[in-house]
Amino acid sequence: MSGPFEERSGVVSCATPWGCWYQTLEEVFIEVQVPPGTRAKDIQCSLQSRHLALAVRGQDVLKGRLFDCTIADEGTWTLEDRKLIRIVLMKTNRDAGNCWTSLLENDYAADPWNPGFDFSGAEISGNYSKGGPDFSKLEK
Repeated sequence: MSGPFEERSGVVSCATPWGCWYQTLEEVFIEVQVPPGTRAKDIQCSLQSRHLALAVRGQDVLKGRLFDCTIADEGTWTLEDRKLIRIVLMKTNRDAGNCWTSLLENDYAADPWNPGFDFSGAEISGNYSKGGPDFSKLEK
């Protein structure tokens, strides 16, 4: 289920039991709420091309096979204000049609009607790199 629209960035976050995740065409962002006072040494985070594992103080928080491939060397995590872990993953497939429908293969699905993108201000031309209908002659 999606959360509220974030007007500044143009994304809709997908709420989860541990926080939320959202995406752009190029990246996937994961925000995990952790107990206040958490220290970096309390966190074990493994970012691989198709797998993610996050544990805090020895307890698994998030673990599984990612929906699609990422560039493992470019994945990062940070601990912010000792209460939020932010993970950024770089998608390998950055085509306009590559919208992840879930964070993990079978978990944390995006809202199918709005999978993390807001197109309310977009102009639809129908022209994109892989073809498509030409809507340029339609009246606005």
